[in-house]
Amino acid sequence: MLNNHTITMSIKLVVFDIAGTTVKDDHDVSKAFQAALLKSGYQVPLELINPLMGYEKNQAIRQILRLHEHNDAKITTELVSQIHKEFVHQMIQHYKTAPGIGPLPNVEETFAALHDKGIQVGINTGFSRDIADTIVDRLQWREKGLIDHVVGSDEVELGRPHPYMIQKMMVDGKIERAKEVAKVGDTEVDVREGQNAGCRYVIGVTTGIFTRQELEPYNPTHIIDDIADVIDIISK
Repeated sequence: MLNNHTITMSIKLVVFDIAGTTVKDDHDVSKAFQAALLKSGYQVPLELINPLMGYEKNQAIRQILRLHEHNDAKITTELVSQIHKEFVHQMIQHYKTAPGIGPLPNVEETFAALHDKGIQVGINTGFSRDIADTIVDRLQWREKGLIDHVVGSDEVELGRPHPYMIQKMMVDGKIERAKEVAKVGDTEVDVREGQNAGCRYVIGVTTGIFTRQELEPYNPTHIIDDIADVIDIISK
């Protein structure tokens, strides 16, 4: 019985975040977010922006503005849309043209190793799909056959920490049970997304915004410093 249970409950999909998890990010996302806010007259320090970077970006903008505007009526849809449009513009230009855009150590090797085991690889993000596609195109992950799914936060009803991006991938990948899915990310909201989806493994990685100590309070099943460790975890 144990062997049958192990076989039926094996991992079929691993969902990875982008910036800070699979792609190098030297606070580039936070800096673009900061610049977009500044263009609309809001001067916000990076330490307030960093913790929100895993969220869907319109939601993150609203959260930041609430710290600066005591009157919610000033936080209009038009203002949020204006800041988000500028952020998207900056991010697409950054990922298209900036030198040094590349995968973090062992990322592509880990994707390939998962495929060798017959496991699907998905990418999801707090970015809108246009930014996600710009990154994936730059790194040629589709051409290299390294990923199976890409989902942006604007493709579902609600982004992280809601489970909808993971659930969309499960539908697309014909995976019925969340216990056959692992989630990997570098932020608190990545961890909560995986937990809310019911993933068997929710793995925090220290290559991005959050340190091990900052991830620990959110109780991921694992915290790793090297993404290659994902293979060992899901193989148990």
